[in-house]
Amino acid sequence: MDELEREVQRKAVARVRRPRPSQSVRRSIHGITPSAETTALAESTAEAETGDVKSPDVRYTQSGDAAIAYFVVGDGPRDLVFVPFMVSMVFAWQLLPVFRDFATRLSSFSRLILFDKRGIGASDRPRTRPTLEAQMEDVRAVLDAVGSEQAVVFGSGHGGQMSALFAATYPERTTALVLYATVERAPGTAEEHRAELRRVRSTFGLQEELDRNPGYPSLAHDEEFRRSMATLLRASSSPSGAVDFLRTYFETDISDVLPLIRVPTLVLYRPEAHEGREGPVTIPKGEQVARRLADMIPDARIVSVPGPDHSPFVGNDVTDEVERFLVAPRTAVVSDRVLATVLFTDLVASTERVSSLGDRRWREVLEAHQRAVRREIALYRGVEIDTAGDGFFCRFDGPARAIACAQGIIEGARELELEVRAGVHTGECEVVGEKVAGIAVVTGARISALARPGEVLVSRTVKDLVAGSGIEFEDRGEQELKGVPGASHLYVVTDAAATA
Repeated sequence: MDELEREVQRKAVARVRRPRPSQSVRRSIHGITPSAETTALAESTAEAETGDVKSPDVRYTQSGDAAIAYFVVGDGPRDLVFVPFMVSMVFAWQLLPVFRDFATRLSSFSRLILFDKRGIGASDRPRTRPTLEAQMEDVRAVLDAVGSEQAVVFGSGHGGQMSALFAATYPERTTALVLYATVERAPGTAEEHRAELRRVRSTFGLQEELDRNPGYPSLAHDEEFRRSMATLLRASSSPSGAVDFLRTYFETDISDVLPLIRVPTLVLYRPEAHEGREGPVTIPKGEQVARRLADMIPDARIVSVPGPDHSPFVGNDVTDEVERFLVAPRTAVVSDRVLATVLFTDLVASTERVSSLGDRRWREVLEAHQRAVRREIALYRGVEIDTAGDGFFCRFDGPARAIACAQGIIEGARELELEVRAGVHTGECEVVGEKVAGIAVVTGARISALARPGEVLVSRTVKDLVAGSGIEFEDRGEQELKGVPGASHLYVVTDAAATA
């Protein structure tokens, strides 16, 4: 596609559908035909009141097992995708003038890409849980659908966690990262989290609950806004859906991911926004959390914005800082390092099997195993990096798919009366041609060597990043890995049915 065709596609996708002006202004009234000037004024007023405000050009794209709703506003010089926590962008545009103002301001200096996450609003509600990995794939699918090769990723709240993971995993598609009111992990104890999940299940979407815990204190006395916000929450999700998203938030820890971000990053917070609640999410105090987050990201810029509201929608201060940052962001360092998940598999007691089967029969069994392994790798969109004897080394964009692939390989091997062990780790890898290298690769190989027959053994980083997937683990404690500094906390997968 040449540059002209790409520009035509961008403009076509960015155009927001406008209904035809009201025909009533064209008719004569009591036999008197309105003047051309009156007609033009009436038409422009009707268009302003009922045009793209109420009718975003919503489209769908497929991401795995879910159809994702998205729309585009504006046609600025850079693409920007906004990622909230658990609010429908489609219905927010229709119900909240404060959000339309926020989005319109962003679209004044970007081509703004808005979408509903899987399980939210106008998008499908698949049976699989809304993991960060699945949400990352939704962003990729939407960017592909609108013809965007690179975009600024702007994440708010829990949406910032996924945005950070996306920037570390796909730096080639991320021009810059903006994080607002984002935490590396949710505050509170496990018991407090369980209590919050119970509360959300019983009170989600209730007007009185929203009134008791407003995330928008400056708008707390605006009755129309309060009613619209409650309607928006109910249109965005259901009590069980809210619990699924909140569980992912509580279980996620991106502390190991933040130091691997290599794109220009802006961290925004409101120091005046005291601890409170926005929708079903408890928001911690801003400044301490923001500074800790920014300290973890190389060369991140941190800026405070005024106002008591937790939401970025209120006022122009947040959008003003985003524009200021994008006009002159720090120069991104061209890096050959990415966040990746590595999977190592190895046949157990293969020498004994060779002795019992004989060379010819063993070759047949081994070839059947290798074919089965490659089918699983292709099924879960992995990349085969290398084979060494009877083992495989693969790379994945996300840990949940790597775990599912490993489980599939182990089950397939059992059908051939073979035993396989597997190790999975997520970390920073150096890209060398089509291969990857670095300490993360060494770590993955060492974890695999410690796995028992039929086991998938994973690092703590992997466990933290598959939060909300339903994958269950057994704690194996800290282990010393040869060639890897410090002790590594390992876990064995006990139930990976949710990854299928």
